[in-house]
Amino acid sequence: MRNDQELIQIVDAAMAEAVRKSGSWLLCRAGCHECCLGAFPITPLDAQRLRSGLAELERSDPRRAGRVRMRAQASAERLRREYPAEALHAILDLEDEDEACPALDPDSGTCDLYSVRPITCRTFGPPVRFASDSLAVCELCFRGAPDAEIAACEVVIPPDDWEGQLLEELEATTGACGETIVAFALAAAS
Repeated sequence: MRNDQELIQIVDAAMAEAVRKSGSWLLCRAGCHECCLGAFPITPLDAQRLRSGLAELERSDPRRAGRVRMRAQASAERLRREYPAEALHAILDLEDEDEACPALDPDSGTCDLYSVRPITCRTFGPPVRFASDSLAVCELCFRGAPDAEIAACEVVIPPDDWEGQLLEELEATTGACGETIVAFALAAAS
């Protein structure tokens, strides 16, 4: 059976091709973190990957891991306090994008869990088609580009439901199901 690491390799290879095709249109660089603001849904597979990455960071850099944990706990507590009823749905419906992802280091503007980031984070920026979904292009990139130029940069990640199969397997073996957000996933790891 295919595994999560193979899925990540496929996604990362497709994104490398998207970056190559996008050239100077793609403005994403270390320190650019507009896409790291605001809550967004992640899958149980993403949450599992993040928690494993945080555990690894704890072994290699306990101080940095501690800062990630503190940001995650503070964010989760703040969001639950502000949106106590149906917290997750209310948070995901927010238009407010002030809440930074807890994995974002506020000093460097980089992700402390970059190697284990969710699929959404991996595929944001260049024009990508994942399964039947066409994902959003970063609003900072492709400014002034004609639609044909953007379309020429698009990559397609293999359409089979690999991620769906992995999610079904994860639910069957662990009971993990339903979307969450990074703050809740990492706060649960504490």
